Amino acid sequence: MVARPEKEAAVADIKEKLERSKAVVLTDYRGLNVHDIMELRRKLREAGIEYKVVKNTLAQLAAEKAAMSDINTYLTGPTAMAFGFGDPVAPAKIISEFAREHKELEIKGGMLEGKVIGAAEVKALASLPSREVMLARVASAMQAPIAGIVGALSGCIRNLVYALDAVRKQKEGAAA
Repeated sequence: MVARPEKEAAVADIKEKLERSKAVVLTDYRGLNVHDIMELRRKLREAGIEYKVVKNTLAQLAAEKAAMSDINTYLTGPTAMAFGFGDPVAPAKIISEFAREHKELEIKGGMLEGKVIGAAEVKALASLPSREVMLARVASAMQAPIAGIVGALSGCIRNLVYALDAVRKQKEGAAA
Protein backbone atom coordinates (compact mmCIF):
# COMPACT_ATOMS: atom_id res chain seq x y z
CA MET A 1 0.00 0.00 0.00
CA VAL A 2 1.23 3.48 -0.91
CA ALA A 3 2.01 5.77 2.00
CA ARG A 4 -0.28 8.78 2.51
CA PRO A 5 2.36 11.46 1.71
CA GLU A 6 2.95 9.79 -1.67
CA LYS A 7 -0.78 9.83 -2.40
CA GLU A 8 -1.00 13.48 -1.40
CA ALA A 9 1.92 14.28 -3.71
CA ALA A 10 0.21 12.39 -6.57
CA VAL A 11 -3.06 14.31 -5.98
CA ALA A 12 -1.16 17.62 -5.91
CA ASP A 13 0.65 16.70 -9.14
CA ILE A 14 -2.59 15.82 -10.96
CA LYS A 15 -4.30 18.96 -9.62
CA GLU A 16 -1.44 21.16 -10.83
CA LYS A 17 -1.54 19.55 -14.29
CA LEU A 18 -5.33 19.93 -14.52
CA GLU A 19 -5.11 23.62 -13.66
CA ARG A 20 -2.22 24.29 -16.04
CA SER A 21 -3.57 22.31 -19.01
CA LYS A 22 -5.41 23.94 -21.87
CA ALA A 23 -6.77 20.53 -22.87
CA VAL A 24 -6.97 17.14 -21.21
CA VAL A 25 -8.02 13.91 -22.93
CA LEU A 26 -9.02 10.86 -20.89
CA THR A 27 -8.50 7.43 -22.40
CA ASP A 28 -9.08 3.79 -21.57
CA TYR A 29 -5.89 2.03 -22.59
CA ARG A 30 -7.03 -1.58 -22.01
CA GLY A 31 -5.88 -3.88 -24.79
CA LEU A 32 -2.81 -1.85 -25.73
CA ASN A 33 0.51 -3.58 -25.25
CA VAL A 34 3.56 -1.88 -23.77
CA HIS A 35 5.02 -1.16 -27.22
CA ASP A 36 1.81 0.63 -28.31
CA ILE A 37 1.66 2.72 -25.15
CA MET A 38 5.34 3.67 -25.55
CA GLU A 39 4.65 4.71 -29.17
CA LEU A 40 1.68 6.84 -28.07
CA ARG A 41 3.74 8.47 -25.30
CA ARG A 42 6.53 9.25 -27.79
CA LYS A 43 4.12 10.92 -30.22
CA LEU A 44 2.54 12.93 -27.41
CA ARG A 45 5.90 13.90 -25.89
CA GLU A 46 7.09 15.23 -29.28
CA ALA A 47 4.12 17.63 -29.19
CA GLY A 48 4.81 18.67 -25.57
CA ILE A 49 1.94 16.61 -24.14
CA GLU A 50 2.26 14.51 -21.00
CA TYR A 51 0.46 11.13 -20.89
CA LYS A 52 -0.04 9.72 -17.40
CA VAL A 53 -1.85 6.65 -16.09
CA VAL A 54 -3.80 7.74 -13.01
CA LYS A 55 -5.69 6.10 -10.20
CA ASN A 56 -9.30 7.20 -10.45
CA THR A 57 -9.70 7.98 -6.75
CA LEU A 58 -6.60 10.19 -6.75
CA ALA A 59 -7.71 11.91 -9.98
CA GLN A 60 -11.18 12.50 -8.47
CA LEU A 61 -9.64 14.10 -5.38
CA ALA A 62 -7.41 16.28 -7.58
CA ALA A 63 -10.37 17.33 -9.76
CA GLU A 64 -12.39 18.29 -6.67
CA LYS A 65 -9.49 20.34 -5.29
CA ALA A 66 -9.13 22.07 -8.68
CA ALA A 67 -12.90 22.76 -8.80
CA MET A 68 -13.24 20.52 -11.86
CA SER A 69 -15.26 17.68 -10.36
CA ASP A 70 -17.47 17.45 -13.48
CA ILE A 71 -14.74 15.28 -15.01
CA ASN A 72 -15.35 12.58 -12.38
CA THR A 73 -18.04 10.96 -14.55
CA TYR A 74 -15.27 9.82 -16.93
CA LEU A 75 -13.02 8.46 -14.18
CA THR A 76 -14.10 4.82 -14.28
CA GLY A 77 -12.06 1.82 -15.31
CA PRO A 78 -8.42 2.10 -16.33
CA THR A 79 -7.71 5.76 -17.05
CA ALA A 80 -4.83 7.62 -18.61
CA MET A 81 -4.81 11.39 -19.02
CA ALA A 82 -3.10 13.38 -21.76
CA PHE A 83 -2.28 16.87 -20.50
CA GLY A 84 -1.83 19.47 -23.24
CA PHE A 85 -0.18 22.67 -22.06
CA GLY A 86 0.22 24.38 -25.46
CA ASP A 87 -2.05 23.92 -28.46
CA PRO A 88 -5.44 22.73 -27.13
CA VAL A 89 -6.17 20.78 -30.33
CA ALA A 90 -2.94 18.74 -30.28
CA PRO A 91 -3.83 16.12 -27.60
CA ALA A 92 -7.19 15.36 -29.21
CA LYS A 93 -5.67 15.19 -32.70
CA ILE A 94 -2.80 12.87 -31.77
CA ILE A 95 -4.93 10.54 -29.63
CA SER A 96 -7.72 10.38 -32.23
CA GLU A 97 -5.24 9.48 -34.97
CA PHE A 98 -3.67 6.85 -32.72
CA ALA A 99 -7.11 5.45 -31.81
CA ARG A 100 -7.93 5.04 -35.54
CA GLU A 101 -4.85 2.83 -35.92
CA HIS A 102 -5.28 1.04 -32.58
CA LYS A 103 -8.96 0.22 -32.04
CA GLU A 104 -8.24 -0.87 -28.43
CA LEU A 105 -7.64 2.73 -27.32
CA GLU A 106 -10.93 4.31 -26.26
CA ILE A 107 -11.43 8.03 -25.80
CA LYS A 108 -13.59 8.57 -22.71
CA GLY A 109 -13.87 12.36 -22.72
CA GLY A 110 -11.82 15.34 -21.71
CA MET A 111 -11.57 18.97 -20.76
CA LEU A 112 -11.04 22.04 -22.90
CA GLU A 113 -10.10 25.29 -21.16
CA GLY A 114 -11.60 23.96 -17.89
CA LYS A 115 -14.91 22.74 -19.41
CA VAL A 116 -15.75 19.04 -19.55
CA ILE A 117 -16.36 17.60 -23.02
CA GLY A 118 -17.48 14.15 -24.12
CA ALA A 119 -15.79 11.71 -26.47
CA ALA A 120 -17.71 13.09 -29.47
CA GLU A 121 -16.52 16.63 -28.71
CA VAL A 122 -12.93 15.39 -28.36
CA LYS A 123 -13.18 13.80 -31.81
CA ALA A 124 -14.72 17.01 -33.22
CA LEU A 125 -11.88 18.99 -31.65
CA ALA A 126 -9.41 16.64 -33.35
CA SER A 127 -10.89 17.46 -36.74
CA LEU A 128 -10.19 21.19 -36.34
CA PRO A 129 -7.24 22.59 -38.25
CA SER A 130 -4.08 23.41 -36.33
CA ARG A 131 -3.51 26.78 -34.70
CA GLU A 132 -1.15 27.86 -37.48
CA VAL A 133 -3.71 27.07 -40.20
CA MET A 134 -6.41 28.96 -38.30
CA LEU A 135 -4.14 32.01 -37.89
CA ALA A 136 -3.33 31.92 -41.61
CA ARG A 137 -7.05 31.84 -42.43
CA VAL A 138 -7.74 34.80 -40.13
CA ALA A 139 -4.87 36.77 -41.67
CA SER A 140 -6.18 35.99 -45.16
CA ALA A 141 -9.71 37.06 -44.20
CA MET A 142 -8.36 40.31 -42.74
CA GLN A 143 -6.27 40.97 -45.85
CA ALA A 144 -9.13 40.46 -48.36
CA PRO A 145 -10.99 43.76 -47.67
CA ILE A 146 -7.73 45.71 -47.77
CA ALA A 147 -6.86 44.16 -51.14
CA GLY A 148 -10.34 45.11 -52.39
CA ILE A 149 -9.88 48.72 -51.31
CA VAL A 150 -6.47 48.88 -52.99
CA GLY A 151 -8.00 47.48 -56.20
CA ALA A 152 -10.86 49.99 -56.12
CA LEU A 153 -8.53 52.93 -55.48
CA SER A 154 -6.13 51.87 -58.23
CA GLY A 155 -9.13 51.60 -60.58
CA CYS A 156 -10.15 55.19 -59.75
CA ILE A 157 -6.62 56.44 -60.36
CA ARG A 158 -6.44 54.49 -63.63
CA ASN A 159 -9.74 56.04 -64.78
CA LEU A 160 -8.46 59.52 -63.86
CA VAL A 161 -5.31 58.92 -65.93
CA TYR A 162 -7.42 57.78 -68.90
CA ALA A 163 -9.64 60.88 -68.59
CA LEU A 164 -6.64 63.22 -68.40
CA ASP A 165 -5.08 61.48 -71.39
CA ALA A 166 -8.33 61.91 -73.35
CA VAL A 167 -8.44 65.62 -72.44
CA ARG A 168 -4.78 65.98 -73.54
CA LYS A 169 -5.50 64.29 -76.88
CA GLN A 170 -8.58 66.47 -77.36
CA LYS A 171 -6.60 69.66 -76.70
CA GLU A 172 -3.80 68.50 -79.05
CA GLY A 173 -6.43 67.80 -81.72
CA ALA A 174 -8.03 71.26 -81.25
CA ALA A 175 -4.64 72.97 -81.34
CA ALA A 176 -3.61 71.28 -84.58
